[in-house]
Amino acid sequence: MPSPRKSGPKAARKSTIQSSPLGKPSAFDKALHDMRTQPPSAFPNVSPRWLLGAAGLAVITALACAWLVLCLLYWQGHWQLLYHPKTTIARTPAAFNLPFEKINFAATETGKTQLSGWWVPMDQPPLGTPPRFTILFFHGADGNLGDTVNTLAALHAQGFPLFAVDYRGYGESEPLLTHGHLSEKQLRQDAEWSLTWMTLTRHIPPASILIYGSGLGANLAAELAADHSEIAGVILDNPQQDPLAPIFQDSRSRLVPSHWLVSDSYD
Repeated sequence: MPSPRKSGPKAARKSTIQSSPLGKPSAFDKALHDMRTQPPSAFPNVSPRWLLGAAGLAVITALACAWLVLCLLYWQGHWQLLYHPKTTIARTPAAFNLPFEKINFAATETGKTQLSGWWVPMDQPPLGTPPRFTILFFHGADGNLGDTVNTLAALHAQGFPLFAVDYRGYGESEPLLTHGHLSEKQLRQDAEWSLTWMTLTRHIPPASILIYGSGLGANLAAELAADHSEIAGVILDNPQQDPLAPIFQDSRSRLVPSHWLVSDSYD
């Protein structure tokens, strides 16, 4: 007699496996069968609250990363809110028929000069009577020396020889691409180099040097004069009471901790 056919879960599961043309179930069929016969506990349901929490965490993380990137970009580019250099010089003292000499100085170890300026001598002085004062001139945050020719001509008309300087990034001084971005620290170094050129190269006594600053250059002149009591004096033309206002009043500065990211102070 034929044996009775077995029944039960195992038999049912086996009956659902389809055979391949060769008579053996394929690997796909076996995997599909195993997935269908898994108990419900093998596939736990995910809580909607957990999904919402995970999605919220992902959004918060993305926003935090975006804000940190914004802080980095602000830190790298905020200087452009204060400094507006131009490299093209539109006019020179020759526009007022003033004799002048272009000076390149502050050389690096490789011999490349970093600063450019104009030496404007006084008109022929009486023999043996050097000028009482010589002016070291610093312009403001905008433009370059070409925008100050009127002021230089007016000072020269008072009988002063002049040394006017373009900071790095301005005029024909070292371009920004070479050294990064403008800062108070860099302008302060440029001012020191300019004073050193006058005293060591031109042999002008500090006691006969007047530092003249216009706009932000006046704030820079005040800083330089505070560290060099040996100079004759300082002339401040329109100094900025709040020199960093163009930075902190910009709407973009409210999106980041700008007071932590800006290193300039002009105190």
